[in-house]
Amino acid sequence: MRVLITGINGFVGSHLAELCISKGDEVYGVVRHRSEMDNISHILPLIKVFECELTDYTNVKETIAKIRPDVIFHLAAQSYVPTSWKSPADTLTNNIIGELNILEAVREIVPECVIQIAGSSEEYGNPKYEPINEEHPLNPASPYGVSKVAQDKLACQYAESYKMKIVVTRGFNHTGPRRGHEFVCSAFAKQIVEAKNGDKIMVGNLEAIRDFTDVRDMIRAYYLAVTSDKIEYGVPYNITTGNGIKIQYILDTLIKISGKSLSVVQDPERMRPSDIKSLAGNSNKFRQATGWQPEIGFDNTLADIYEYWDNKLNK
Repeated sequence: MRVLITGINGFVGSHLAELCISKGDEVYGVVRHRSEMDNISHILPLIKVFECELTDYTNVKETIAKIRPDVIFHLAAQSYVPTSWKSPADTLTNNIIGELNILEAVREIVPECVIQIAGSSEEYGNPKYEPINEEHPLNPASPYGVSKVAQDKLACQYAESYKMKIVVTRGFNHTGPRRGHEFVCSAFAKQIVEAKNGDKIMVGNLEAIRDFTDVRDMIRAYYLAVTSDKIEYGVPYNITTGNGIKIQYILDTLIKISGKSLSVVQDPERMRPSDIKSLAGNSNKFRQATGWQPEIGFDNTLADIYEYWDNKLNK
């Protein structure tokens, strides 16, 4: 299978590339000009990487024509919620126009290609009920969430209008080794690894509850999403463990792993203009279609994140 991963050098993309290589796929990736390649440096001899600006349709069309993929995993996005408050126009442009250009290029050049669009639990906003299923109203609470709703609906519209093979997934929070230091688990782990006994750890809202899936379980789900014969195109699927975890638990567990004595200070800069109190999802529909089950326990995930930052910063 000829696979194209947008954002292959990112957190999820690098893990997905490893999985596709293990499956025997021919793996291609697109990255922005002068992008960091640390996450995929160890697999560069096994993949082919193209520079491509996804907001430039001509560039996207030329790249799709060169690769002619069987499957596209569209992961490239501005994916950090706080950044979407500071740069809403960039978030909307990158996420929506980038996807639109891919859909148009595939429709014109390789209409049989299967496309996976990576949506988000941020589309739901503050839940009216939990666990959240796919029928829950979409009520995004950030510019990022708005951009993901637009991506979701655009994908469904193209699947309906042009009979394209588009799989829409709504992944809830996912984390693991290589997660950027802006995101909560890595933000805590990096600070704790760098800290000495008695140092302060800067935090945001510790009362929020999120449903975390290990990235290695998430990429297995993405792969099943494009290979299962029971998946419907143009229909959204939640991917989630169904277990809500309080952010306070993440901090406490990572400090315990470190064995250090640290104090905690709430940083106003880490608080969002509006925040979702709790997000826990229901992924029964996806599990029934694919047989997917999460396999990695959250404490193991946190231990792996801590080890990743310890190796990166100290070894």
